[in-house]
Amino acid sequence: MQTNFTAAQLADPQVAESEKILRRCVHCGFCTATCPTYVTLGNELDSPRGRIYLIKDMLENGRPADEQVVTHIDRCLSCLACVTTCPSGVDYMHLVDHARIHIEKTYRRPLADRLIRGLLAKTLPYPGRMRAALTLARFGRPLSPFLKRIQALRPLAAMLDLAPSSPARSSMAGLGIPQASGERRGRVAILSGCAQPVLDPGINDAALRLLARFGVEVVTPEGEVCCGAIVHHMGKEDQALDFARRNVDVWIRELETGGLDAIIITASGCGTTIKDYGHMLRLDPAYRDKAAKVSSLAKDITEYLAGLDLPRLDAKGVTVAYHSACSMQHGQKIVAAPKNLLKTAGFTVRDPAEGHLCCGSAGTYNILQPEISGQLKARKVKNIEATKADVIATGNIGCMTQIATGTAMPILHTVELLDWAYGGPRPQKYKQKAAS
Repeated sequence: MQTNFTAAQLADPQVAESEKILRRCVHCGFCTATCPTYVTLGNELDSPRGRIYLIKDMLENGRPADEQVVTHIDRCLSCLACVTTCPSGVDYMHLVDHARIHIEKTYRRPLADRLIRGLLAKTLPYPGRMRAALTLARFGRPLSPFLKRIQALRPLAAMLDLAPSSPARSSMAGLGIPQASGERRGRVAILSGCAQPVLDPGINDAALRLLARFGVEVVTPEGEVCCGAIVHHMGKEDQALDFARRNVDVWIRELETGGLDAIIITASGCGTTIKDYGHMLRLDPAYRDKAAKVSSLAKDITEYLAGLDLPRLDAKGVTVAYHSACSMQHGQKIVAAPKNLLKTAGFTVRDPAEGHLCCGSAGTYNILQPEISGQLKARKVKNIEATKADVIATGNIGCMTQIATGTAMPILHTVELLDWAYGGPRPQKYKQKAAS
């Protein structure tokens, strides 16, 4: 794609990077076939190619974002299916990230939108605030039908609908981290996260048990905060970089004092962001090298387990529909490891049709774009249920929350099934068939 940026514009390193990304696009349109919003809406401006044109025009002319640009960029899920498909290697992820930052700086959203986005940014990354919000949501759920009648307030209705009906509790509360048994095979830090321990603490419980069982020492360094993914994808870059720097400080300190073989992440959405810390902080001389080191150590839990060569187990008689989160398959390019681990553990694994398409969760997308998200969820659930599996497995808490609101099939994190297979307790969410 030909560009016409001025020398003064290209002096800005963010603009210079976006210009290089834009020039790689050859207008081929392969991205449209795998873009969930284009497949759903059929609008060229809701495809990666269309958004690239809008971003180019906005940045090249040095103008503030307008309503048209904001509408179509907001509809992007950042699922990155287009990146997987693109034959030219267009780095759409960093291009749309730049566009969102530009929007946040130059566009004044309607009052209701500003308030809702501000509420999300000040609540979701903080576990204590999120627990309080979920408590209030349980009382406010009856208001959802009324809020849906007002377009500007539909995100609030979506929040109420997504909130769990009862609080989740850790099965290991007060017990501490299990001690590694047998021969020591590694020392890792594990991301506690922000939303996941509130919505489903059993995921990290299972990871801790499983890692300890196979000789891996796990530490949870004090001071760790939200990875920053939620606010990063809302264009709130200062807040995202603050989270990133704080986490880099915590993990580098642990690396230098006790040593780390990896930083384990059990939410693939967080993993994609942490693996990008080196890029996010590349312009900060005080953090550039440290952030790159952290990114190199970051591993999804299944990525790390795949390197432990877990023993093969007999068939379980349990069929698993594996939903590959977009942040897993497109963001981190981890495709085979989770399924191979499940098969090795004795599960029968089935791939739902259209596995490349997003379920509609995408961080805060199912709150801010509930109509499109709902259509994608219905499509995803239909394909998953067609597998006739006993249980759904995935590697991202956002997908778990989203899909669970559309089906009666139990949905678990991959590591919960693996923990069960290798001697842990049966996950409470999984109800075996009467015949099994």
